[in-house]
Amino acid sequence: MQTSGKVLVTGASRGIGAATALKLAERGYDVALNYRNKGPRAEQVAMQIGALDRRAVLAQADITNESEVIAMLRVVEREFGHLDALILNASGGLEAGKAEDYAMTLNLTAQMIVAQNAAPLLSARGRIVFVTSHWAHFYGTKLVMPAYEPVAKSKRAGEDALREYSKELAEREISLVVVSGDAIEGTITPKLLERKSRGKFAAPPIASRILPTVDEFAEAIATASVGRTLRNGETIFVGSTDW
Repeated sequence: MQTSGKVLVTGASRGIGAATALKLAERGYDVALNYRNKGPRAEQVAMQIGALDRRAVLAQADITNESEVIAMLRVVEREFGHLDALILNASGGLEAGKAEDYAMTLNLTAQMIVAQNAAPLLSARGRIVFVTSHWAHFYGTKLVMPAYEPVAKSKRAGEDALREYSKELAEREISLVVVSGDAIEGTITPKLLERKSRGKFAAPPIASRILPTVDEFAEAIATASVGRTLRNGETIFVGSTDW
């Protein structure tokens, strides 16, 4: 078992991010848990990681704010010294009351802010994992629910920017792996999107597909974070891509 790996997971206080952090701890990794404002939830995840005899570091930052990201990474460097993997899980764009360009700010600009500032901490042969959805990964080539289009467009832009940036990191053998998932079983987002897009989306409904679980998606992300045989730029698909 790996016993010395250090990873940073963004959006790690709940959902897929929290599940991924725990999967990595189970593999023997110490985990820095980024969160924006869900401190008590992040503390609960940290306690679970501690129960696995691994170390957890709370890493609060709004990733759209570069000064907060830099401060967060100083904490990570002080506590861990380096990173073996960076998991870019935090995303959004469906939140109410946000500016029109918020999805692009979070899913493109913020992803690059974290990746570029964290890159100096990544060890040789380190890894960046970008977590996305099939709707975003296949944006422009497959149908997308209208309500999700701003998110899909911005996450695809984030993926493209990271793929381009990964070319600069190749000299240090730092690789990028993308994990793309179908809608996740049991979450509210698919239901809300389907309700908003009813009558406007000429494709098989989400309910007609077998969807991956949070646990299955987190397992794939954790595997992508540590798998040494994965190639730079490789994409791992979780759930059906046929719609």
